[in-house]
Amino acid sequence: MTRYLRYLVPLAIFFILVAFLYRGLSLDPKRVPSPLVGKPMPEFSLPRLKDPAATLSDSDLKGKVSVLNIWATWCVSCRAEHEVLLQLANTGSVDIYGLNYKDERTKAQQWLQQLGDPYVANAFDADGRTGIDWGVYGAPETFIMDKQGMIRHKHIGPLTVDALNSTILPLIAELQATP
Repeated sequence: MTRYLRYLVPLAIFFILVAFLYRGLSLDPKRVPSPLVGKPMPEFSLPRLKDPAATLSDSDLKGKVSVLNIWATWCVSCRAEHEVLLQLANTGSVDIYGLNYKDERTKAQQWLQQLGDPYVANAFDADGRTGIDWGVYGAPETFIMDKQGMIRHKHIGPLTVDALNSTILPLIAELQATP
């Protein structure tokens, strides 16, 4: 009997590990749940990217439906999504705020000057601490807040035209219609 157990126990452990691996590989990495969805946005107050003497804080985003996009010049995906952010800004349906994450101020300013600036205002998070409070895994990430400052959606990775049309714009319209 112990002779069989010597072979069956490692075999059982192997099959359990294969089952966990199979389950893990079937998950969509873009669907990482955020513990902040459904909760108030974290409090923050940071210097603005263009004017370090002025600040951008969570209170600037409250009272209206707003979008917070985390981006950086070192982020290749941020460049890929920039055109989609410009399209969203051109709809006029929502104010887009930026959180420039772990970046260099002058590079970020030049980047927006060259590619266009879809943001109402940008906060400058040089050390990334505010990004950590928001649960940022990496750039780009986009949050949608309702009028009370509750986080209603988190999009991980670059925004696409498909995501904009199928998820983001309908959610913004729904939140705009809610008192």
